[in-house]
Amino acid sequence: MPTIRLVDITKKFGKGSIAVNHLNLEIKDGDFVSLLGPSGCGKTTTLRMIAGLETPSEGEIYIDDQLVFSDAKGVNVSPDKRNVGFLFQNYALWPHMTVYKNISFGLENMKWPKEKIDARVKEICQTMRIEEYIQRYPSELSGGQQQRVAIARTLAPNPRVLLMDEPLSNLDAKLRNDMRAELKRLHMTTGATFVYVTHDQSEAMTLSSKVCLIKEGVLQQYCPPLALYGEPANLFCADFMGNPTMNFIPCHGIKKDQAVELTCRHFSVLFTPNQPLTLPAEGDYVLGVRPEFVKVRGEEGIEGTVISSLPSGMETTLSLAVKDITLSAVAFGSVDFAMDSVIHFGFEGDRYILFDAQSTENLGLGSLQILN
Repeated sequence: MPTIRLVDITKKFGKGSIAVNHLNLEIKDGDFVSLLGPSGCGKTTTLRMIAGLETPSEGEIYIDDQLVFSDAKGVNVSPDKRNVGFLFQNYALWPHMTVYKNISFGLENMKWPKEKIDARVKEICQTMRIEEYIQRYPSELSGGQQQRVAIARTLAPNPRVLLMDEPLSNLDAKLRNDMRAELKRLHMTTGATFVYVTHDQSEAMTLSSKVCLIKEGVLQQYCPPLALYGEPANLFCADFMGNPTMNFIPCHGIKKDQAVELTCRHFSVLFTPNQPLTLPAEGDYVLGVRPEFVKVRGEEGIEGTVISSLPSGMETTLSLAVKDITLSAVAFGSVDFAMDSVIHFGFEGDRYILFDAQSTENLGLGSLQILN
């Protein structure tokens, strides 16, 4: 059974502002779910409603099959009785307490025996690799060490669910990467359910077993991160996931048997879907092309001018101009390209996406053949 279930959850602020709009979500036991989306989309509000720190306007919330909130039934279980741990963005450590006291404080309030508290603090410090800092104060620790203490304090009471609100946003880039690996290891070792708020799509991609992508309070897609990257439900999902972002090429299509001939202003391609599609004889579309699928070739293919070349050692990110269309491409390997040089490129594979221009919905994946 799912550990957390949100049924038609809505949160309104004032008369006209809807932060979360009829959200239905099922988070299974042991999942690592990231709530992802731009600032103001409702992801933190959703996390706080699960924790009991925010009261929904409508709907129901279940944790371990226990109803913890229902506006219709008048149920609203307090945060301390939901068996969840909440990790704040700013760590919120007591500055006058040692690491040991910061971790043990909550256990003391829960009336744990002293021997059990001591054993649990030492155990969780060993898990978080902070044993050597146990008698230090927060001011004597680095940002990453403080973050580990905050996580240890949250995990000390053995919550079944750990809720995290952008916990790595205050760390520098290298430390953030280190802590991502630490969180993933921690998820595997504890077996707890993690719900993680972030606006960083690369963080959601690398950490999560599932990603819940939200736009303006409305769920856009809920699936494993690689499925969200490879098969986005609509243009918003496709644009939000990936760096550099997906190329979107407006085009007009004419159906040719099972394929579609797409005229993209300065070139034409034949789109052959992987699965049969029900399409009109003619229509307007948007062709979605991930940068890594734009393949630089010798003298064949579509001609483009190099606007920028950004080598990073393992790969080079290119911006290519095809007259007034700009495309992003990724060339793998230690290569560089001269500015304003002319190159040719083509399309390989069958992971290109056809979007409906009006609804922005994903119609299907397929391969491309350059026609002219």
